[in-house]
Amino acid sequence: MHQIQTTVVAIDAALSQAADANPIFLSTTDKAAALLALTRLEARIAELRLRVMAASQDVAEEIGARDVASWLVAQEVVDSRAAHAALALARGLEQRPLVRAGLAAGRFSLEHARVILDGITALPEDLPTDVVERAEAHLCDLAGQHRPKDLRHLAHHLLEVVAPEIAEAAEADAIRRLEETAHAKATLSISDHGDGMTRIHAIVPEAVGERLRTLLEAFAQPRVAALEADGKVRPRNRLFADAFAQVLECVPGDGVPAHGGDATAVIVTIPIEYLHSELGIAQLGDTKVPAGEARRLACTAAIIPYVLGGISEPLDLGRARRLFSPAQHKALKVRDRHCRAEGCTVPATWCDAHHDNPWSRGGPTDLTNAALLCGHHHRKAHDTTYETIRLANGDYRYRRKIKTPLRDLRGLAS
Repeated sequence: MHQIQTTVVAIDAALSQAADANPIFLSTTDKAAALLALTRLEARIAELRLRVMAASQDVAEEIGARDVASWLVAQEVVDSRAAHAALALARGLEQRPLVRAGLAAGRFSLEHARVILDGITALPEDLPTDVVERAEAHLCDLAGQHRPKDLRHLAHHLLEVVAPEIAEAAEADAIRRLEETAHAKATLSISDHGDGMTRIHAIVPEAVGERLRTLLEAFAQPRVAALEADGKVRPRNRLFADAFAQVLECVPGDGVPAHGGDATAVIVTIPIEYLHSELGIAQLGDTKVPAGEARRLACTAAIIPYVLGGISEPLDLGRARRLFSPAQHKALKVRDRHCRAEGCTVPATWCDAHHDNPWSRGGPTDLTNAALLCGHHHRKAHDTTYETIRLANGDYRYRRKIKTPLRDLRGLAS
């Protein structure tokens, strides 16, 4: 009989012996020890099951199933989602021997193993093998000391420990990709309940959420002081609802549907070398945004750029002249009529005024250095992965740059 079969039989027999045992007769100390031991055994049995799953494609082929997860569903012993998640984990453990060994030894739980595999998968694809192996070993060590939730947070900073020389460039690239995904998934819906109430549901990029939170807190704070003075403190969500209504009432009529102008004042903190380079991260309130997004925001909204020098001294706090005036906006609408990106017909009233020569590089805020761009193309103009080409007729054309492997950025990140 195969060793795995012998083990399964022994486990089954041992569990049968304890089937009628009442744990109430265990001492407190023995219960604690039993709980910890059973948790370790659960992890070890889970690893054995996943190891068998990873090698059981032939079982699926016996009934023509797509894979062993589909076979388990056909046996009516597990739901489809759980079965396929287990199969994905089994295949992942095949590729990561240290994680599999740690789980097999009961040093950490199945959830720890998932977090470790997720953390390794999130690493840049072109990392050297030795860096990935160090990352795997580091997470396995941490798994024995932290809960899965805490381990997931630590995994987000993995490169800072195992490859600090490229961590900064990798984080900037990851945040840029998150920003792109956030814009692609953004949604907002407004539905009337029919009882005088309207539900507003939105999923927006973090930078948008931070701007809205800043506005609402500014309008809500005076109310908080007044209500506390009367002894009638209201919940934060109710204060935000009232503040949101007041924000809408304060939108000037002549600013619709044109860009909203200086509707908020959020400080973006960014070192000057990042403001000029294609790498780096800016801090918008408590939210990290790519340096390109900070440059784009500086074109339009009342975002205060808090530019830091080499020893983090403030070089520039403010400079409102970076914003195009209402008269300049009107002149641009007459001149450009719509977004100046090649083939784009988004009307001028929905466009931002963009500095052709970036304001961060000394470009003037005048009509000779301005063009109207819709939100989509304005982001492309500040996206470091795209090349901006100015055509003879003044229109913009965007072309994705050839991607530079992360390993070639070592010099920039060091």
